[in-house]
Amino acid sequence: MHIPTPEELKARREMLGIRQAALAELAGISQSMVARIEAGSVDPRVSTLEKIVRVLNEARKPRMTAAQVMHSPVLFVEPGDPLTTAVEIMDARNISQLPVIENGVPVGCISETAIVSALEDRGAAKGHDLAVHQVLEPGFPTVPPGMDIETVVKILQKHHAVLVMDEGKVRGVITKHDLISLIIER
Repeated sequence: MHIPTPEELKARREMLGIRQAALAELAGISQSMVARIEAGSVDPRVSTLEKIVRVLNEARKPRMTAAQVMHSPVLFVEPGDPLTTAVEIMDARNISQLPVIENGVPVGCISETAIVSALEDRGAAKGHDLAVHQVLEPGFPTVPPGMDIETVVKILQKHHAVLVMDEGKVRGVITKHDLISLIIER
């Protein structure tokens, strides 16, 4: 079960155009409790979160989900792969970052920026003997396939990409470019 963050709850409420007071009334809680939950200043009971999520789900308009936007299969490298493998994939596909996955589990990412920094630190000639794990960056956030695209947009404002995971497996990826493509297609 995905437990929404305060930011996700607020983003979903705002996306639906629901005021805190209206959400509170429909969920049977106080408006100040909704404000404190969204601010992250209180750790609500699961039953309170369930009430809020139920109200938000019932108010939800037909929506686009992460599963509808993601692309699959996900290109990735493993931590032990040579850095040159990542560079070749990125160059061939004209992409600027890749998830790093080990035994089906995301463990980080690698980006053009990390590669350039590593080459600058070691010298371009020594880049051929580097492995992916030596330039590993923190991984991409993960979302379930049913996550609404509006929440994914909010997440992508701070990250290069989002991995879509279901039953513990990476099923797809969504990048900022994918969202731009959606605008063009409409």
